[in-house]
Amino acid sequence: MIREMIVVEGKDDTTAVKRAVNADTIETGGSAIGEDVLVRIELAQARRGVIVLTDPDAPGERIRKIVSERVPDCKHAFLTKDEARGRRGIGVEHASDEAIRRALERVRGPEAATDEPAEIEWNDLLAAGLIVHASSAGRRERMGEILGIGYANGKQFYKRCLMFRITKAEFQAALEQLEQEGR
Repeated sequence: MIREMIVVEGKDDTTAVKRAVNADTIETGGSAIGEDVLVRIELAQARRGVIVLTDPDAPGERIRKIVSERVPDCKHAFLTKDEARGRRGIGVEHASDEAIRRALERVRGPEAATDEPAEIEWNDLLAAGLIVHASSAGRRERMGEILGIGYANGKQFYKRCLMFRITKAEFQAALEQLEQEGR
């Protein structure tokens, strides 16, 4: 049983998560999260901890941002767009059991953080071709997969590197893998 409560968007996501792992969920009911749901998430964080697992799309990122602002110490699990792609769109409900388990094994949050100060700088993203580059969106998407922090635009990607305390060594290893793949 996963100790933390997993925040998902809806009933189909709950069904997929429970099919993959033994866990309890809190459904946001979509991107218009009500105050009552945010209060439940705060209570869950205080009692058991919270893992946010939302769809890898704009509404999912909006939910992740709202929850993170309200409950800053929550953990995050990410699915790639390919893992979450189904016949009728992209979502947690389309992910395989294995993909959901993998995402939950790669949870990122404050407990995984080191005591070392954040090392990644904006210039590191620039030098790596993750911003202001013809292929920056695709490169960020793959780097996010490798680092386990999901896809984001340049500014959000940088914030995630800081929030999850990605070290220079982690960043460099991910960049080397990206370049070996020819991206």
